[in-house]
Amino acid sequence: MKKLFFLLAAVLMVCSCAEDRNQILKVYNWSDYIDESVIGEFEQWYEEQTGEPVRVIYQTFDVNETMLSKIEKGHEDYDVVCPSDYIIERMLRSDLLLPIDRDFGSTPNYIDGNLSPYIRACFDKMEAGDKNANDYSVGYMWGTTGILYNAKYVTDEEASTWEVIRNPKFADRIFIKDSARDVFSQIIILLRQQDLQDGKVTLDELMHDSSPEALAAVENYMKQVKELVAGWEADFGKEQMTQERGWINLTWSGDAVWAIEEAAEIGVDLRYVCPKEGFTVWFDGWVIPKYACNTKAAKYWINFMSRPDIVIRNVDVTGYVSASGAPEVLEAFTDEEYDPIDLSYFFGEDATEVCADPVLYPDRADIERSTQEHDWGDKTPELVAMWGRVKGENANATTVIVIAVVLAAAVAFALYRRFSNKRRKSSARRRK
Repeated sequence: MKKLFFLLAAVLMVCSCAEDRNQILKVYNWSDYIDESVIGEFEQWYEEQTGEPVRVIYQTFDVNETMLSKIEKGHEDYDVVCPSDYIIERMLRSDLLLPIDRDFGSTPNYIDGNLSPYIRACFDKMEAGDKNANDYSVGYMWGTTGILYNAKYVTDEEASTWEVIRNPKFADRIFIKDSARDVFSQIIILLRQQDLQDGKVTLDELMHDSSPEALAAVENYMKQVKELVAGWEADFGKEQMTQERGWINLTWSGDAVWAIEEAAEIGVDLRYVCPKEGFTVWFDGWVIPKYACNTKAAKYWINFMSRPDIVIRNVDVTGYVSASGAPEVLEAFTDEEYDPIDLSYFFGEDATEVCADPVLYPDRADIERSTQEHDWGDKTPELVAMWGRVKGENANATTVIVIAVVLAAAVAFALYRRFSNKRRKSSARRRK
């Protein structure tokens, strides 16, 4: 009788846990990548739409591979996560994602009606065998990789080419993202310029070139650059630029916007350009992992994050650009301070002359010089190994000094940020 009692108690406990889990949504996202006030609003909205309560457990990561390892090896039951483009490809090929159901009952579908046609087309190009990434992921934010520079020391012409990072004139004033994939992609584009101009290769084809020759060429080039580099950075480069310790930064557009606005407040003229040779765009998107327990709340979360007013709030807080092409988003980020540019590729045929920040939304002419990166699969360790050889894993004296200064200034800078009313934009997109 006692055994039967314990058996029934165990069954009831399992059922209770399962019921509780259906009222919990586990979200795993990049650090500083959301307006956190929308989390509580989602909980209320979800109950209004479905009649069911939900509590969001919100966690963050700083490295794509950390998130992937937890799901792939640990079978973590996150319900919705936000990986980068190449990780979405990897997860799809590894059968780690569930399709996103668009049936929301009487709730409007904010996903399909608002997603930019440009983002949809880019997700179509993701490589996942017979699977289409748009069925398994919904674009969240996107941006470009380019050059942030100090106009007092670097001319527009000098900054217009990736070669600027190898210019000895700027020795010890150059900061480069500690990101093997992003740096490799830009430099292989630079090194194959003649072949691109002669039509022997396309930008898209270069993003698939993981050959020993390509790796060796980029490694040789970056070892020359290394002698000029003040630091390899994941997130502190933008502060170095605003404080004029750095004059050039190979970085992401989101970091560039943050730095440009911060620098303007103290009279420093920072600018951002996507070099003339070509460049890459990147994307982060919401997905539902294979081991998710609450797929219903997960799809509602993705739908809620696609609602135009929520999109606008998230962009305002993070500084990154949403994948939404909704009219409300276009209106919100139209600014007469800027010259008109052609954003018809993103917002539709009527958006040929939009006054918007070109750092956030590149002109069509610039986008036509861009391409997107892809997962290297089992060749990824070779890319990581190459990057390790470039850096040498032994920081030069300038790098050590820079890191010390950054650490010393961290407390003061954090206090400053607390009292600033400007939008805060912090990047944590560390990629391998």
